[in-house]
Amino acid sequence: MAMLPTGEDSTAENSPAFDIIQHGHKDLVQAIAFNAYGDRCATGSVEGKIRVFNRHQDGIWRLCDNWKAHAGEILELQWLPPTIYPNLLASLGIEGRFKLWAEDPSAAPGRRFSSRDGNGKTVSELRSSRSPYRSFSVKHDELTRCIYVALLSADGHLTVYEGEEPQPLIDYGTLDDFQALAKPNRGEETCFKVRFDPNPEPCYTALRAGVPTDALSLVVSGLTTVKIFRTRDTVASSFGATTKGREFYLAVEITEHNYLIRDVAWAPGNFRGYDMIATACQDGFVRVFRIDTPFSKDDGKTWSLAEIVGSTRADEQSGSRSSHPRRQSQAPSGIRAELDKSGTHGERTLTDLHGQIQHTVKMLSKLNAHRSPVWRVDFDDDGQILGSVGDEGKLMCYRQLPDGSWAKSSELGMMKARMAAPPTNLS
Repeated sequence: MAMLPTGEDSTAENSPAFDIIQHGHKDLVQAIAFNAYGDRCATGSVEGKIRVFNRHQDGIWRLCDNWKAHAGEILELQWLPPTIYPNLLASLGIEGRFKLWAEDPSAAPGRRFSSRDGNGKTVSELRSSRSPYRSFSVKHDELTRCIYVALLSADGHLTVYEGEEPQPLIDYGTLDDFQALAKPNRGEETCFKVRFDPNPEPCYTALRAGVPTDALSLVVSGLTTVKIFRTRDTVASSFGATTKGREFYLAVEITEHNYLIRDVAWAPGNFRGYDMIATACQDGFVRVFRIDTPFSKDDGKTWSLAEIVGSTRADEQSGSRSSHPRRQSQAPSGIRAELDKSGTHGERTLTDLHGQIQHTVKMLSKLNAHRSPVWRVDFDDDGQILGSVGDEGKLMCYRQLPDGSWAKSSELGMMKARMAAPPTNLS
C-alpha cells in the first residue's frame, strides 16, 4: 500500500494566483457570474452567447457548454442557489427578455444547457409589454423555499414576482408592481440596476425597530437616483373577504449623485447592525453609504431574540407559514385583481403608512482611486472587501477601516509584456 504524503500539498503553492482563461467568445464579454461554490462560471457576450465553465479537481477550468441565448447583447447573468435542483442560470438580454436555463445532468458534455442545433433550452422566460427589462435580481428564501424575481424596465417600472417553484415563470404570482424611478426623457443616456438584499434576514437593529423578519429589501438605481425599498404587511378587504399581503414602500432615497450611476451593490453580512450600499458613478467616484434604522432605547425591550422579533417568528414557524397564505391570494378574479391594484402603480413616495419603518442614510466614503468613469462595483461574500472596475481596466479593492470608512487596499491590472528573444550562441 502506498504511503500517504505527510507534507503539505505543493500544488497550491506552485499554482498561479490567477487563472487566465481563453473564454472563446467572438465578441466582447459583457456579463459574468460565479455560482455559490465558485467552481462554475458563466460568461455572456455581446454576440448573445452564453458559455459555462467548470473548475475540475485538477484546478483547470474546462468548457461545459455554450449556446445562443439572446438575439443581442447579454446584460446580466446570475446563478440561482445550488440547493435548487437542477442548476438554474438566469439571463437578461438587450431585447428585454428574462430567461431561465436549466441544466440536464444526464446529458452529454456540451449539451447540458443547449440542444443539438446550438440553441439553449429555455425553461421559461418573461418580457414586459410596456418597456424592455434592463436589470434583474433573484432571491431564494431557504425557509419557505420561495423564489423572488425583481425586474426593472427601461421606463423605471419595477415588477417583483413570487413563486414556490423555480419553474415555470408563468406560474409565478405578482408580489408588487409599481413605478420605482422617474421615467427618463427621450434620448437621455440611461442605466438601471436592481439588487435584492443578499442577507437572509434584516439586521438586528432593523428587527428591533419593527422590520418583519421575512421583509424583502432591494435597492434600485436609475440615472442619478438610488432608492431602497422594503416590504410591509398589508391587509386588503374586498366583498367582506380579508386578504393578507405585502407591498414595497420607499425606505430611503439617496440623492448624492450628480452624474449617471452605472452600478449598485448591497453588502452581505449585516451583523454590524446596519446595511451598506455601494455605487459606481460616471464621475469616477465609488460611494459607500450606511443605512440605519433608528430605534428608541426606551422601548422596554432587551436584545433577546424573543423581544426583538416578538411574535413574528412564532407565526412564521406555525402551520400558516407552510400553507403559504400569500400564495393563495396571488390569482384572484379579474374584478378583484383590478380593485386590489387600483392606485398602486404610481411612484412610491415617503409616507407614514402603517408598517413603514424610519430609515436614515449616511455616506461613509467617497473613493476616487480610478480617476475615470466606474462601471462595476460589488462586495465579496462576507461584505469585507469592496471591488470596483473603471474605464482604465483596473480592479480596485477596498477594505473598511476601524472608524467605518473605506480605503483602497490593493490594485489589479492586466499588462501586455513583450517577450524578449533568447540570445543565440554564435560560437
